[in-house]
Amino acid sequence: MAAEIQPKPLTRKPILLQRMEGSQEVVNMAVIVPKEEGVISVSEDRTVRVWLKRDSGQYWPSIYHAMPSPCSCMSFNPETRRLSIGLDNGTISVSCFLFSWFSAHQSRVTMILFVLELEWVLSTGQDKQFAWHCSESGQRLGGYRTSAVASGLQFDVETRHVFIGDHSGQVTILKLEQENCTLVTTFRGHTGGVTALCWDPVQRVLFSGSSDHSVIMWDIGGRKGTAIELQGHNDKVQALSYAQHTRQLISCGGDGGIVVWNMDVERQETPEWLDSDSCQKCDQPFFWNFKQMWDSKKIGLRQHHCRKCGKAVCGKCSSKRSSIPLMGFEFEVRVCDSCHEAITDEERAPTATFHDSKHNIVHVHFDATRGWLLTSGTDKVIKLWDMTPVVS
Repeated sequence: MAAEIQPKPLTRKPILLQRMEGSQEVVNMAVIVPKEEGVISVSEDRTVRVWLKRDSGQYWPSIYHAMPSPCSCMSFNPETRRLSIGLDNGTISVSCFLFSWFSAHQSRVTMILFVLELEWVLSTGQDKQFAWHCSESGQRLGGYRTSAVASGLQFDVETRHVFIGDHSGQVTILKLEQENCTLVTTFRGHTGGVTALCWDPVQRVLFSGSSDHSVIMWDIGGRKGTAIELQGHNDKVQALSYAQHTRQLISCGGDGGIVVWNMDVERQETPEWLDSDSCQKCDQPFFWNFKQMWDSKKIGLRQHHCRKCGKAVCGKCSSKRSSIPLMGFEFEVRVCDSCHEAITDEERAPTATFHDSKHNIVHVHFDATRGWLLTSGTDKVIKLWDMTPVVS
């Protein structure tokens, strides 16, 4: 009797719907126009383009506007169709394509947010300044000097808290009033600069991506100081988006990877690394422990740390590798031999899916109603993806 042929499992991956090319320089940001077959992009070539879907099924730039300086960032409000654009010369344009201008920074605008409820425009610049202006008059309402150039900006309308991530790896939280601000706190968890922020106002958690290849989830609302690390990129994380309805985080990076994280699981904090002068498993001295080396007549060993328990161990006692997805380690990392034996196959089950966009992503925009993801890259290309096979 012939053996029964088992069907191969279907590979669930994003579907590339559209590839848009036309900009002469890097597309710094692009957004999907809700409820329409349209995309808006801003580029280093000073252009603002509106791409509309033609009868052929292709997206073509139907509106083209040249700005006086390279377009570094933008914020689009779908309710009012108001487009706020930050420029390389430090000015901001707020418009419905009837441009009004005001000077916001002394140099390139790095991030911009339009807050409809307050009629505020929030922005950061390479001048290490965070500022907020009245969107109707352009009047500067207040400012704050950051410790380094900011590259991440998020705002919570309910509490009027603004989150600023900068190149030093620090995240600053400010409480904004009409014409002044108060420093709430600062925190640091990355070993590299913060490159992207994403705020979930429902669960009240903040996600930060970094040049250290990691993402950290900060529990802001729980006030417990919980910080969950997510390790799933081989290059710097450059863009984040969060699907609230499915509790999935989308992170994209310089490696071209699109990683979809399931945040609806009980994740664990990574342990602090313990200090010790000798291996906490076999008691062999580390190479700086001269006294124990002399007393035991043994050569000192290099120190490592188990990613699961945090103990300081030698290479012989941590010869195994394992993924620990609930701790955010989707790739195999160093663990001590005893922790390796204790990790079950169920605990090694992945909590993220990995997909290749085939371009260096600098910005993403997610349309939750249709499950579409827009990625823009350093290759001057915009790609539109159907994410419903993986974000559901």
